Amino acid sequence: MDKPLTPAEIVRELDKYIIGQQEAKRMVAIALRNRWRRQQVPEHLRDEIAPKNIIMIGPTGVGKTEIARRLAKLAQSPFLKVEATKFTEVGYVGRDVESMIRDLTDIAVNMVRAEEMERVRARAEELAEEKLLDILLPQSRRKNRAAPAAGDSAEVSEVQQVDSTREKLRKLLRDGALDERYVEIDVPDRSMPMIEVFAGAGLEDLDYNLREMLSSMMPRRTRRRKVKIPEAKEILIEEESQRLIDMDKVIRTAIERVEHSGIIFIDEIDKIAGREATGGPDVSREGVQRDLLPIVEGSTVMTKYGMVRTDHILFIASGAFHMSKPSDLIPELQGRFPIRVELKPLTKEDFVRILTEPENALITQYRALLATEGVELVFEDDAIEEIAEIAYEVNTRTENIGARRLHTIMEKLLSDISFNAPDLQGQTIRITRQYVRETLRDIVEDQDLSRYIL
Repeated sequence: MDKPLTPAEIVRELDKYIIGQQEAKRMVAIALRNRWRRQQVPEHLRDEIAPKNIIMIGPTGVGKTEIARRLAKLAQSPFLKVEATKFTEVGYVGRDVESMIRDLTDIAVNMVRAEEMERVRARAEELAEEKLLDILLPQSRRKNRAAPAAGDSAEVSEVQQVDSTREKLRKLLRDGALDERYVEIDVPDRSMPMIEVFAGAGLEDLDYNLREMLSSMMPRRTRRRKVKIPEAKEILIEEESQRLIDMDKVIRTAIERVEHSGIIFIDEIDKIAGREATGGPDVSREGVQRDLLPIVEGSTVMTKYGMVRTDHILFIASGAFHMSKPSDLIPELQGRFPIRVELKPLTKEDFVRILTEPENALITQYRALLATEGVELVFEDDAIEEIAEIAYEVNTRTENIGARRLHTIMEKLLSDISFNAPDLQGQTIRITRQYVRETLRDIVEDQDLSRYIL
């Protein structure tokens, strides 16, 4: 980051979207700030300072994933969320743990490419405009290739006339007067011969790499397309942007970003925490932990863009740990996650704040959605308290799914209004405590029904 945020500023930014969980926010803020601090220390110490990986412990829906996702956005870092249960030990059917580094590198390359394309967009727009004018006025190409001799007044006049016409077309183009006109342009033919690669799971990159290799060997083909001028301009801008950016530089920058600021969020790590024998090869628990260990400790992984070191990638693991505990992980892996933080279950007061305070609060979202139909939605304070009370009550009685319970309750509460919204244009609808009770109380009181509906 050009202007790194202090830990207090990071926490304040997280507070805009996540309610409570102050301890977890403080820990991730320190971890993020430590990355900047590491870049400031003398070079001989820099490689010795390992990232302080974090384990978040807490039930689902309390903000574990959202904290990690918002942290990556603040840091402008490549971020990948994976589920530990998707991986299996090397040699067995399933994904190997190194694939997370390959996926993170793909994300970083796309991120840097998008930044570079945005940087050169102004120049690409100029070049695309010239190409469009060449298509609209083909004779202007010939004029640019061979300027007439100074004494040939007829040809000079013709060139001036072409220049004048070209500038008139440019003005019409910029004013949008030609937007409905069609032009024919050459676009790359992205269709590839049908190739089926029969490889075991875990070799999922083989098919992609083979296709990429074959596409580089075959001559690039183009095809003619007839499109409206705005679409043609976007296609030409994309082409010119690709030509203007240096992909070697993009890849170098992306790999550096992965190695020094990448964040991998490993969810459901508690599901691979058991170490007990199961009567056969334990391919999805201790075996995965052993494969994960060198990645977290620091190793070099081969990707299609080159070698990527994992020594300074920040790993944030999370799990509910209902049936296991962090000490059930193999000792070596425990040692690579020195920061443990427990996230607290959400209270009724937390639910009230989640509904109203964050910038992306649920009530704000629903009001904005219905405003598109010309319907103004007004929530009274006691109605919000009633929604929070119901969410807390259902979480306590049935499965505790945290803040996600609010989504199911709000959908059920507003389903009739959402359905009829096109016919309610111009109306203001007040959501009162009475309305909430009438709509939801029957479901809440019927425990079996609430398990299915809420």
